[in-house]
Amino acid sequence: MRKFKSFLFLSFILFSVALSAQKGNPKSTGEYKLVVEGFDWGPAVNKVILSLDDTTSKINGNDFTVLVTRKSKDVEIPADQASGQRNIVTAYISDDHANRVSTGKYITLVLAVGPNLSVGSPFQYSWTKGNLWVDYQFNITKNNSLEVWNKSTGKIMPLVDQFNLNGKFTYNGKLTMSYASYAPSNQKDKAPLIIWLHGGGEGGFDPTTALLGNKAANYASEAIQSVFDGAYVLVPQSPTFWMQNSEGSYTTGKVNDVYNEALMALIKDYVKANPTIDASRIYVGGCSNGGYMSLKLILLHPEYFAAAYISSLAYSAEYITDEEIQKIKNIPIWFVHSKDDETTKPNETVVPVYNRLISAGAKNVHFSFYDHVIDITNIYGGKSFEYPGHWSWVYLHENLPRQDFNGSSVKVNGKPVTIMEWMAAQKTSPKK
Repeated sequence: MRKFKSFLFLSFILFSVALSAQKGNPKSTGEYKLVVEGFDWGPAVNKVILSLDDTTSKINGNDFTVLVTRKSKDVEIPADQASGQRNIVTAYISDDHANRVSTGKYITLVLAVGPNLSVGSPFQYSWTKGNLWVDYQFNITKNNSLEVWNKSTGKIMPLVDQFNLNGKFTYNGKLTMSYASYAPSNQKDKAPLIIWLHGGGEGGFDPTTALLGNKAANYASEAIQSVFDGAYVLVPQSPTFWMQNSEGSYTTGKVNDVYNEALMALIKDYVKANPTIDASRIYVGGCSNGGYMSLKLILLHPEYFAAAYISSLAYSAEYITDEEIQKIKNIPIWFVHSKDDETTKPNETVVPVYNRLISAGAKNVHFSFYDHVIDITNIYGGKSFEYPGHWSWVYLHENLPRQDFNGSSVKVNGKPVTIMEWMAAQKTSPKK
């Protein structure tokens, strides 16, 4: 009996030591993959995919603790945005691309995101450098077993991953520009081309920032592609900002910028290289900086574009001559702006431009003028949540504008349409 009691006591001691070791040390180190998607306020890491050693069919998100760190060598990150805990919305069994399966060797954790959740963003904004990717690292623990996932195997970017991100164009042997491009998979014959010109914070040589900085990747979404029955999408990227003048500062139209010639050459080169583009249906648009450049291109090349869609116009109306208004009055244009935009003030930009076009006899120029830019989902920011007034592209990328300046519906052939439906109907004479 004494020997048996000694055996039990020794077994208890060994079990306690093993349990203590398990609590103090992770059972294993695992791999994870980020999922980055574009939202109205910009990109966010909204999912993380965990790799398992064995197949499983059950999962509970409450079993995990998710910690993140955000680092950068190129931009300072405020201390309250450098690290934190991510809240788990739900969890499910998946494959390695976050697709749901009944049993598998991967777990996808869906994470809470929102415009005020800075630790959820893989970007950090700098006034001097714009939007930059950060080194985004997870440390994920399964609470009951202390299994840890802290080795990144990369990231998935839905929609963005459908673009060719390797586009390069050199103009006159001196100026090189990057661009992203998308080719429709369902085109039957020739397809239109949608050109998007980014805002001031998305310049550089990584076109993913131009696609994610304000959700421009959405032009490859099924919702918008279906409007055009398939469309090419071209997203050029300025090395700095579209409104740069020869002295390195901003122009709002008083003097010339340094990029419009190279940009137009890039567009024509891309169209030439893709003969299934319908040259009579080339559409150009952009926001803020890109809104400036969109208007600049149609002022210089009024015969080339079938329509323009412009948000947060940054071109000062005072620098547009009456002769130029006459040149573009017959070009279909749809402006989108917010009344409380303090960056590109509407009474100095879009309002007088629109009024002058209408006074000149424009028949197919429209203007959706919002009071504020709100969270259109009522979820991420919350009910009645307002974004900065400059962000009117939130409505544009989701194809929401329908009303004209006087509040009436914009119509094509008597039918009320959205901005993308209107644009898809516009056509010009074929290019030579």
